[in-house]
Amino acid sequence: MEATRIFDLLENYNDMFKAKPDAFAYKANDNWVQVSSEEYVGNANLLSFGLLALGLKPGDKIATVSNNRPEWNYLDMAMCQAGMVHVPVYPTISDADFAYVLNHCEPKLLVVSDRQIYEKLKPIAAGVNSIIDIYTFNDISGTRNWKEILALGSENETLKKNELEAIKKSVKTDDLATIIYTSGTTGNPKGAMLSHKNILENVKGISRVFNFNDKQRTLSFLPVSHIFERTIDYYFQSKGVSIYYAENLGTIAANLKEVKPHVFIAVPRVLESVYDKIIGKGKDLSGIKKQLFFWAVNLGLRYEFHNKNGWFYHLKLKVADKLIFTKWREAVGGNVEIIVTGGAALQPRLMRVFNAAGIPLVEGYGMTETAPVIAANNYDTGEIMIGTVGPVLPGMEVKISGDGEIMAKGPCVMMGYYREPELTHETIEADGWLHTGDIGTLIDNKYLKITDRKKEMFKLSSGKYIAPQPIENIFKESFFIEQAFVFGENQKFASALISPNFQFLHNWCSKHDVKYRDNFELIQIQQVIQRYQKEINELNKRLGQTEQIKRFRLVHEEWTTATGELSPTLKLKRRFLMEKYKPIINEIFSVDNGGA
Repeated sequence: MEATRIFDLLENYNDMFKAKPDAFAYKANDNWVQVSSEEYVGNANLLSFGLLALGLKPGDKIATVSNNRPEWNYLDMAMCQAGMVHVPVYPTISDADFAYVLNHCEPKLLVVSDRQIYEKLKPIAAGVNSIIDIYTFNDISGTRNWKEILALGSENETLKKNELEAIKKSVKTDDLATIIYTSGTTGNPKGAMLSHKNILENVKGISRVFNFNDKQRTLSFLPVSHIFERTIDYYFQSKGVSIYYAENLGTIAANLKEVKPHVFIAVPRVLESVYDKIIGKGKDLSGIKKQLFFWAVNLGLRYEFHNKNGWFYHLKLKVADKLIFTKWREAVGGNVEIIVTGGAALQPRLMRVFNAAGIPLVEGYGMTETAPVIAANNYDTGEIMIGTVGPVLPGMEVKISGDGEIMAKGPCVMMGYYREPELTHETIEADGWLHTGDIGTLIDNKYLKITDRKKEMFKLSSGKYIAPQPIENIFKESFFIEQAFVFGENQKFASALISPNFQFLHNWCSKHDVKYRDNFELIQIQQVIQRYQKEINELNKRLGQTEQIKRFRLVHEEWTTATGELSPTLKLKRRFLMEKYKPIINEIFSVDNGGA
């Protein structure tokens, strides 16, 4: 039957994929443990009974703070079919954001994954009056475990079965299913309210772009608390695709080889890291092997879709494939039929070289407020254009406003921001058009191209607007640069803070006999600064005069989600960076500063 409520996917799963041995899988004690479809459906149902037995009612909220794991899905479906509202929260946000979110949404229960998160959140939860109890997924002494709810459900199955069925019948497609708080790159996190319909209409649109089945696998490593991974996971469940959960971001490379997925979802930063590691191995080669490697890479960087390169190019590509690119495919498991990336702008060079290597890579675009996909390149139909996020998703509409902002409309647009009517009114116009906050254009009246975030653009004192993201993407193409933050509001010129690729920089130092005690000392060495200046001079040649970076400073820290510089989807948290590096930024623009 057609799913109109999220939990309909669970019933369909039970009907269509009843004997599936690996609905989910996770790594434990160096082995992959499979979870059958029967176990999935059974646990979700028992948890529903258990939540009702605890006294929770339809409309009550439950917050989860967890890594990716099968138990998250059991609980998610249990909440959905019991009419409760799931509030998934990123594990890596700040204590202040945790306190704000939990006090703002007022959950009845808090469910966390491990001891570290439990210890972090226990004192915060103590200050949230609505929270009755905290449960954990991992077995932790002295805490309540999710299996207690499971056992309670088993004890009360007969008693609560009719109640659950009555609730399921009462749930409407337009009812609130989840509140997802944005990462809070500016101001407090905002709670986007998404209905069952919002999410399932997005699943329906995705089904018309991608085509997978129950014989295939995916490796999941983006946070399932993020709507991109979550909605795609619902799509996978609708098709019976087996979902294998990576151990963590550090084990992705090993897990890809073990699982051999047919599809996976990534953000550009992950793909940049994969590419950098492949290139790093190429640099370690010597002689003819090294020459052949970079001949193949340079060939791939010229790749165009729709056979625009001509027959002779593709003849050379076959040679490059046999000699070099087959090994690239082995590195991602050997079975990948498509990688879908979103969340930030993808460097066009990555789309070219991955596709040239026989690893189909496409870019999509969306936001939490649209559940999330707005547009996606379609590999199957050939509706694909490098440098764009593809055609608008079936069922959605897009228009470009007078100031260049992308406006979106359709059944996937959120219900509004939780307890924020004024903000909702500012974001969604009376006729249903949503302000995305992104600047873009439609190429050939079909392919959506994102040029920057409206709020991230800044104006120089000359009146010239600067879009920082494209500049930052160009800078990250350098092997010396891990992250770049471009700024210069009301200043005469644009400047940048650069977090180096320390692994590459350390290797460079070894080759050039540069001695240093630590990274703090390393970034102050004139030979290192001069090498970065040379790199930036070259990169500046690709930019317009006003866009060029006139001054820069190296920082000794690596930017991560844990230390606060990056959001959970690995975007720069600009306000945080401006505050953290305020003295350095002030020094850059000081009147008596002699330059970089």
